[in-house]
This record gives sequence, C-alpha cells and structure tokens, in this order.
Amino acid sequence: MIKNNSNRVVIIIPAYNEQETIFNVIVKAREMSDYVIVIDDGSKDNTKNIAKQAGAIVYSHFINLGLGATLATGLRAATKYQADIVVTMDADGQHQASDINRLISPIISKQADVVIGSRLIGEDKQQMPISRRAYNYLANFITYLLYLQKTSDSQSGLRAFSADAVRKMEIKSQRMEVSSEFFKEIKKNNLCLKEIPIKPIYTDYSMSKGQSFFTGVKTFLRLILNRLTE
Repeated sequence: MIKNNSNRVVIIIPAYNEQETIFNVIVKAREMSDYVIVIDDGSKDNTKNIAKQAGAIVYSHFINLGLGATLATGLRAATKYQADIVVTMDADGQHQASDINRLISPIISKQADVVIGSRLIGEDKQQMPISRRAYNYLANFITYLLYLQKTSDSQSGLRAFSADAVRKMEIKSQRMEVSSEFFKEIKKNNLCLKEIPIKPIYTDYSMSKGQSFFTGVKTFLRLILNRLTE
C-alpha cells in the first residue's frame, strides 16, 4: 500500500455537488494515503461538510470556477504538503482507489513522469458505454490534432504526476478543457507519459456527471480558441 511507501502521495479530488458519493470516495482514498485533499468548487449541497467528516483536507472555492481552476488549486495545495507524487481522481465514484498503486508504480520506478489511468485499453475497455467511447475517441483525436500528443483516454480523471511534472506544468484552463491541456503540458515539457488500464465503475450517477454533447462541443471550441491565441 502507498502508506508504506517512502514517497509522499497526495490525492486530489475535485468536487462539485457530490454529497451522494464523496464520503465513500474519501474513505477508500484514505486507505491509500494520509493526504487526501478535496477541492470543493462552490458546491450548493453538503459536499464540503461531508468531506471534512470523512477526514479529507478541504479547500473551498466561494463560487463555482470549473474543473480546470479546481485542479489548479489542488496541484498548488499538493505542493504545500510536499508531495512526491500527486494523484487526481473523480468524486463521483467512477474510479477505484485500489488502482492507485499500479498508477504510481511507473513514477516510483522512474519510468514515467505522468501516468494516465486509461479506460480504453485492456480487457475492460468495452465496459464504457458506446456514446462515451465515441466522445472519448473524438476528444483523443482533437487532443492529438492540437498538441501532437497521443493518448488512449484524454478525458480520464485518474492521473498521477511526479513532483517535478507538477512544478513544470502551467494549468490555465478554467473548465473541462483542462483534461486536454494536461497533454499540451506533457508535450511542451517533454514529460514521459505512460498509460495503464483501469476498471471504472459506471453507475447512473457517475454517467449523469459526465459531459453532455453540448458541453463537449463548447469544450472543443475553447480548446481550439486557446490554441489559436497562444
């Protein structure tokens, strides 16, 4: 388990109106690390209080700023806790904390700077609903088109970064386009990327939390605009 590893692993969980799932997500994450940070992105429900009750370190945005801003807050917080490795995971219960050991292993062995938990490689890739799979393939294509960085799952929220990678990356996106922006930073900073297969848990709740078609279109348009204005 991570707790017995000499590397300090900080787990970041961005959350917005996740009172239904956040407690169990934190409990499982705390089995893997003593440093679990929840960034409450202006939730209107009881997410913040439940996260504190579950034992997480909680940072709060006064208003909803978006996923990109929330992850940026989390990365800055992780450096304050002197993280050797930073892990991001979603608050909706889709990710299994038990995958984290495999996720960080290539970083510990110096084989990678960034590791993505991919839902689209390995024997479980067919479990992703067809509509989500099509959206992700399109997102992967656009990410490559814009940044020339290949990935099988650009939209995965389960990621691991070395402390050096965190220091080098500059996250500027406010919202969902941050998922692709990570690959821009990986390419720009010549970071070594690896992907490992993970087994996500799809529920009606986690499916309701994903991007809609129209949100996806807006995300892609913002990515293109950002690329053109660099």
